[in-house]
Amino acid sequence: MKAVEIKPGVYWVGAIDWNIRDFHGYSTYMGTTYNAFLIVDRDITLVDTVKKPFVGELLERVSQIVNPKDIRYLVVNHVEMDHSGGVPEVVSAIEPEKVICSEMGRKALLRHYHNPDWPYHVVSTGDVISIGSKELHFLETRMLHWPDSMFTYIPQDRLLISSDAFGQHWATSQRFDDEVDGEELMRHAAKYYANIILLYSPLVQKLLEKVKSLNLDIDMIAPDHGLIWRSNPRRIIEAYDRWSRQIARAKAVVVYDTMWKSTEKMAHAVAEGLMAEEIEVKLMSLKACHRSDVVTEILDAKGVAVGSPTLNNGLFPTVADLLTYLKGLKPAGKLGLAFGSYGWSGEAARIIADYLRDMKFELVQDPLRVNYVPGKDELKDCFEAGKKLGAKIKESLSS
Repeated sequence: MKAVEIKPGVYWVGAIDWNIRDFHGYSTYMGTTYNAFLIVDRDITLVDTVKKPFVGELLERVSQIVNPKDIRYLVVNHVEMDHSGGVPEVVSAIEPEKVICSEMGRKALLRHYHNPDWPYHVVSTGDVISIGSKELHFLETRMLHWPDSMFTYIPQDRLLISSDAFGQHWATSQRFDDEVDGEELMRHAAKYYANIILLYSPLVQKLLEKVKSLNLDIDMIAPDHGLIWRSNPRRIIEAYDRWSRQIARAKAVVVYDTMWKSTEKMAHAVAEGLMAEEIEVKLMSLKACHRSDVVTEILDAKGVAVGSPTLNNGLFPTVADLLTYLKGLKPAGKLGLAFGSYGWSGEAARIIADYLRDMKFELVQDPLRVNYVPGKDELKDCFEAGKKLGAKIKESLSS
């Protein structure tokens, strides 16, 4: 695949990873891209590199445009190794005059690659480097989602190179948002936000306020993963504003696992109760659904009902996995319901309730517990619990 010009003199020279299926616990069933950008000006600049196995692709694409030895500056917006893994080989190949990064980026590069002799040039928010007809403006975005993270903005092109913000894990032969299905694109962007950025939502709000105060004129956003936003960058900015404020809809996720179908029967009854209150329901078995897809559905849901059988005085492993993963992402403003079946000890539903309370979920009632197989009356109790959760969702959204 050839390098792609995204602005006059600015080229995508990254790599497509068609086969990756897991990104530290996040299901990347459609692969991903590692985006890097070559800016051809008086001082030729490469912004970001790629994951180590793809360095050859990057250098080949660069070579289609310029001799790699002619690159003067390397900008490292983010040190996570899917972007910086190629830095040692790239530095060796191009011998840049400057490796431009934040102060936290310099420290992280030293800890990752243990090379104090690279020509580090530290920048911070507000710093500007002229590379000829274009300028590079830098904006630190600490903890979005690593301490070293920063944006690079080119005002002459109205181009924001946004590191890990505004991205998607989606491998495609297309490079731009208007070349793919827009709704599918937003689903991938929502999954990316829910599983990577959600924890940092308060910082996203501060960043959006900062960008607004700087009056940045943006007509293209080039993230380090996925498609480049050229037709309507406001769409993803507005989505980040909405997601970071954790605005919920009249929607509930009922997620569970089951041993002998008892907890599954309870889950279906809870879902029926929610639907009786005209609440949109996503019923998700952890045998069929990956944790990262469950979290994506929880992103804009007001209610979350979690069910597990009791196994060895504790949670079923997949449910424990989901709750541990979800707790780390700190979803806010949710209503919760815990349920589960058991044979003799019955701890699971109570443990789920404790997890939900720790996440500041408002529980609509005590945990639902059924011994062995639920009968007609117990399934009615589950249905009524679903109705209660649904009524509470409607009440909370109308107030």
